[in-house]
Amino acid sequence: MTTELNHQEALRLISEGENSKVEFKRKFTTFEKIARELIAFANSKGGLIFFGVDDNGEIVGVKSEKETTELLLETAKNYCEPEIDLKVYVMEIEGKDVVIGEVKESTHKPHRIQDFQPNLNYRTAKVFIRLKSKSIQASREMIKLLHTSSMENNEAEFHLGKKEKALFEYLDKNERISTREYCKLVNISERRAQRVLIKLVRLGVLFLHQEDNGKIYFSLNE
Repeated sequence: MTTELNHQEALRLISEGENSKVEFKRKFTTFEKIARELIAFANSKGGLIFFGVDDNGEIVGVKSEKETTELLLETAKNYCEPEIDLKVYVMEIEGKDVVIGEVKESTHKPHRIQDFQPNLNYRTAKVFIRLKSKSIQASREMIKLLHTSSMENNEAEFHLGKKEKALFEYLDKNERISTREYCKLVNISERRAQRVLIKLVRLGVLFLHQEDNGKIYFSLNE
């Protein structure tokens, strides 16, 4: 993603379609739905959300660039927690107004949306990440990783004990492992297993994968 989006770059991105860093919206829908996209970008590698562009890349334009811009900025400020730093571009493409919101990867992860549950009369915080061309709800392990990635890591080394050796021996023979599988492998609690796995991800030894259905697993970071 460029530091200063221009007309030519915007056209190129539209022609390539939606992906992990690009989202198309025909129009502004609801604060909650747009907050979900902004949060997913901020919690991942950043991205651009185009308003006035259909899912197939057709440029339809927005009715009011001023209103769309104001709604977008309000979403970033009041519906994302912490507030998301957002840059907004307005461009005329093919004679139609397109509004583009640019979100950088955040240093204050995890960002979340406060979701009101009317039947239960309380709010729950939902965290989203960007996976390919979708914004999906993050797993507990992913939220933990997002949180620790924003903290200063003072750990210079990691003690390799029997439980860690057992993990590496397992991954030498198997492509991946889940938290629950690691619990059973070395007979420890899920919380402790999660702590070990996340620590190894932070150190760059393991890689954390999350699938579309929310399931997560770990593999060796090669």
